[in-house]
Amino acid sequence: MDHVPPERRSFIMRMVKTADTRPELTVRKLLHNLGFRFRLRNKRLPGTPDVVLSKWRAIVLIHGCFWHRHERCRKATIPKTKRAYWLKKFKANVRRDSIVTERLHALGWRVCIVWQCELDDLERLSGRLASFITKGRKVQKARRSPLQKTPIRSSPKARKSDTGGNASRIALAPHR
Repeated sequence: MDHVPPERRSFIMRMVKTADTRPELTVRKLLHNLGFRFRLRNKRLPGTPDVVLSKWRAIVLIHGCFWHRHERCRKATIPKTKRAYWLKKFKANVRRDSIVTERLHALGWRVCIVWQCELDDLERLSGRLASFITKGRKVQKARRSPLQKTPIRSSPKARKSDTGGNASRIALAPHR
């Protein structure tokens, strides 16, 4: 029997988010730190994938171990109450995930599933994601923005005559 009253259980279940969850935010931050740029939840693709990397023709799906039934994971428990209901729900979730993945593959996308429990080792996950996304392709280092290449003057005072009237755009070196 559930130790939480039905009204409270209902409130708890309503609070479960479907987007911008902590695992999603963590994976997005990790991808961004690796230098990858992406789009979120493309509704034109089957299943509205969590992260779409169009340049790489890659998709990252972030799955919670409980809801998506990660095999042999300690987080993929089955509630003790309404067991038949939950088993039916989990089976439908797994079936839907399988169909979505197959449809994405049929459209020419590569799909990587990141499980919630993988977030315990971000370094390992980082390597797995980078390897999956680039898939052996040579990655060019990001170029610096022209705005980052502002000249630094050796003199602490910049005069308009020295800079052609652009004194406000020059970063001054610290005076020693």
